[in-house]
Amino acid sequence: MIPRYSRPDMVAIWEPETRFRIWFEIEAHATQKLADLGVVPQAAAKALWDWWATNPAIDVAAIDAIEAVTKHDVIAFLDWVAAQVGPEARFMHQGMTSSDVLDTCLAVQLARAADLLLADLDALLAAIRRRAHEHKYTPTMGRSHGIHAEPTSFGVKLAQAYAEFARNRARLVAARADIATCAISGAVGTFANVDPRVEEHVAQQLGLSVEPVSTQVIPRDRHAMFFATLGVIASSIERLATEIRHLQRTEVLEAEEYFSPGQKGSSAMPHKRNPVLTENLTGLARLVRGFVTPALENVALWHERDISHSSVERMIGPDATVTLDFALVRLTQVVDKLLIYPDRMEKNLGRMGGLIHSQRVLLALTQAGVSRDGAYRLVQRNAMQVWQADGALNLLDLLKADAEVTAHLPAAQLETLFDLGYHLRHVDTIFARVFG
Repeated sequence: MIPRYSRPDMVAIWEPETRFRIWFEIEAHATQKLADLGVVPQAAAKALWDWWATNPAIDVAAIDAIEAVTKHDVIAFLDWVAAQVGPEARFMHQGMTSSDVLDTCLAVQLARAADLLLADLDALLAAIRRRAHEHKYTPTMGRSHGIHAEPTSFGVKLAQAYAEFARNRARLVAARADIATCAISGAVGTFANVDPRVEEHVAQQLGLSVEPVSTQVIPRDRHAMFFATLGVIASSIERLATEIRHLQRTEVLEAEEYFSPGQKGSSAMPHKRNPVLTENLTGLARLVRGFVTPALENVALWHERDISHSSVERMIGPDATVTLDFALVRLTQVVDKLLIYPDRMEKNLGRMGGLIHSQRVLLALTQAGVSRDGAYRLVQRNAMQVWQADGALNLLDLLKADAEVTAHLPAAQLETLFDLGYHLRHVDTIFARVFG
């Protein structure tokens, strides 16, 4: 995490003090249930909660100093809390193992991170929806392989992005539910020294579900799916960012990032207006996807527990969520202020002398009795003339002058096949499917 690509709310989830506060809540809730079950004195739970009620500052430096000696973070934390609370603190952690605290804490942190990301997605979806309706019927060039294909609308382009991010939101909701599990099952996960009811109580207090079988750690397939979902969202960010980058190219210039007063695009060339935000988003997406493979490799642990996953998660948990949070907010800002140029879209639609209507002519010829191959040949030989003339010729004019074509399609009928509006006649259907 670096400040340049971080937002405070997400960073706060991963701060050491936040982590230690979650650890305490796990330990205190577990001790409370143990007291209710008669395993430890009620005074032990009361001492913990009484101290907590004073809203004490967590001395991260002091805990780190203890860990420097013990070489164990959970023990260092327990020792520090015991020094603050007093003798009753000896009943903390009864029957528990470190993973009970670490894994349950990570579940809380990832669930909180997911909540922020879901809010980010909601804001992005709202921005895309607004701009899509704004340009619902704005005709623009549809491209395949980067080449002019057939007309579409800019609203349809954005509707596609909306549908994709709506799917991503549903995926993240499922991933959040999958990751938000609690394990308080003790060494190797058998509950030998801690009653399963303790786990149920802690889970309920922290808004988690109970892990059905946790060995000594929560199974890492859950985490793999969570980070894979983040990777898919990042790829969708890159897809929309790449589209905007292409549309901003000088030769296209159908849309571009907002260029603020006083902004400068190049240290050397004063005329430059570069797609720096969407290029940045492309790079951030690569980072988030890079965290997916380590998460997948964490699934295979030795027997009931090892810590080969630990160092990975200490890094990818904060880095993936902080980076994606920043990227989603940045993309929302790009979409919200995107400069869109319908006049340039119209100009590009006419750039290649009507070639974009070739399929309608092909289909009309087949309906007039020409074989498909024959119809393709007739249209293509005229279309290639327009292509080679770089749009200086007009396909409709060439077709009208082609006796083989007009033998099947009179000039008046040919003219009807070059109607731009024809291509937008089902926009309402698409929008109804996407937006309801």
